[in-house]
Amino acid sequence: MLLEEILLANSRFVTEYGDLQKKYGPKPRKKVAIFTCMDTRLVEFLEQALGISRGDAKVIKNAGNRIREDCDDVIRSLAVAIYLLGVREILVIGHLHCGMSKLNTELLAERMKEFGIPEEEIDKDDLAAWMGSFSDTEENVVDAVDKIKSHRLIPRSIPVHGLIFCPDNGELQVLVNGYKQAK
Repeated sequence: MLLEEILLANSRFVTEYGDLQKKYGPKPRKKVAIFTCMDTRLVEFLEQALGISRGDAKVIKNAGNRIREDCDDVIRSLAVAIYLLGVREILVIGHLHCGMSKLNTELLAERMKEFGIPEEEIDKDDLAAWMGSFSDTEENVVDAVDKIKSHRLIPRSIPVHGLIFCPDNGELQVLVNGYKQAK
């Protein structure tokens, strides 16, 4: 079973690494927060491509690195990172070939039904809006940057950069240079 495999791997890990608290505290050494997608192709690859190691950054992930109007979880996490953990820059990083840019809501609804979710519960929401589906990756990144920059609890002095990442080769493209917008 997967849980047993994970626990076995964890036991080996703890034996090998021991207590690393002295080396890695809760505050990011590079004073940066990264808001990106939860896509598995980015795990360990995005950080390497950015030159980020354990302890360097706060990394916040969700499906499609999307900030929805009715959900403040990303802003809440960024506020904690800024005010309590010393973050002084934010990177919003979308990526090419994101599944949220071509979300199949019919398939999603069918899978929900297969798991026993009643159709009347599924129909209560516009699934594309609820999931944060989008059609243009670059527009999604710029939108997230704008929402972060304009939020009443995010200081205007914090640079918020917008980038696109290629999960095939690790290349970054700058869409928004937050240094040009920070005041």
